[in-house]
Amino acid sequence: MNYREIFEKRERETLSKYAALAENSACRAIPERESDYRTCFCRDRDRIIHSKAFRRLKHKTQVFLSPTGDHYRTRLTHTLEVAQISRTIARCLFLNEDLTEAIALGHDLGHTPFGHAGERVLDEICPFPFRHNEQSVRVCTVLEKEGQGLNLTEKTLDGILCHTGDKQADTPEGRIVRLADKIAYINHDIDDAVRAGLITENDLPRRAREILGNGHSERINAMVMGTVNASTGLPDIRMQPDIKEGFDILHKFLFSEIYLGSKAKTEEGKAQGIIEAIYKYYVKNPEKLPDEYIPIAENESPARAACDYVATMTDRFAVDLFSQLFIPKSWDIK
Repeated sequence: MNYREIFEKRERETLSKYAALAENSACRAIPERESDYRTCFCRDRDRIIHSKAFRRLKHKTQVFLSPTGDHYRTRLTHTLEVAQISRTIARCLFLNEDLTEAIALGHDLGHTPFGHAGERVLDEICPFPFRHNEQSVRVCTVLEKEGQGLNLTEKTLDGILCHTGDKQADTPEGRIVRLADKIAYINHDIDDAVRAGLITENDLPRRAREILGNGHSERINAMVMGTVNASTGLPDIRMQPDIKEGFDILHKFLFSEIYLGSKAKTEEGKAQGIIEAIYKYYVKNPEKLPDEYIPIAENESPARAACDYVATMTDRFAVDLFSQLFIPKSWDIK
């Protein structure tokens, strides 16, 4: 029995006319025989979950650098929250949950260590623009599996690329992830900031609390339902105007109170210094890069290879490597 064909038939019969159907989407850079039990989007999702880049997300900063508590978000838990919110919205809109999940799970695979601080410094020092969404696509197409890439479908790659930046995704599933990413980080960053003692729930703007409710779950529920209600029967993904107002107020509040200048950001300069030092070391010494990056240095440039290597690192790996490269070690005279 070919289960994939059964699943594809179910999609044809039950999903919205705007949904991306798996049977029309198995377009990969390298053609492959289709699976008997998974749609093309299910295969994309599974390849992302089993990738090394996905596993590294558990030790990459979301907002708070090296927090001492166990309950602060990392890049991995952020990704899982985005996937959960995305699937909920996709299910309610009768869109393709498998494609939505694949995009959500892969959207941050190219993120740097130390969160957006790492992204900013690479963008400043590399001889080319560095954007984590573009790097996520590069991870999927070039860097994973020792240079073979994951060979994902075009629609999954498009959604990953367009989860941020100026270009909108070609599918409503990709546009869901773009919005769910913001819903997730606005809410979990508030939760983490309260846990860290940087703010209290009562510090949140009153107008936002009036619109969205009080507490983590009430806010997420309001934003998800505001998106579903505004997007039902439409090809685009949007929020109800009143919910969007509350969303925008919280977004502005977080930038002013948490993302810029709070004590949670006091260590970012050190983190950026670590990244810059490691990057410049490998640009000058490309022969010391791990073996899988040597062809990139030779065929593209040492800067490209050094950037790719640094961007893959977890926070603690970067700190340990910096120590190995630049901190003198004690030794005993025998």
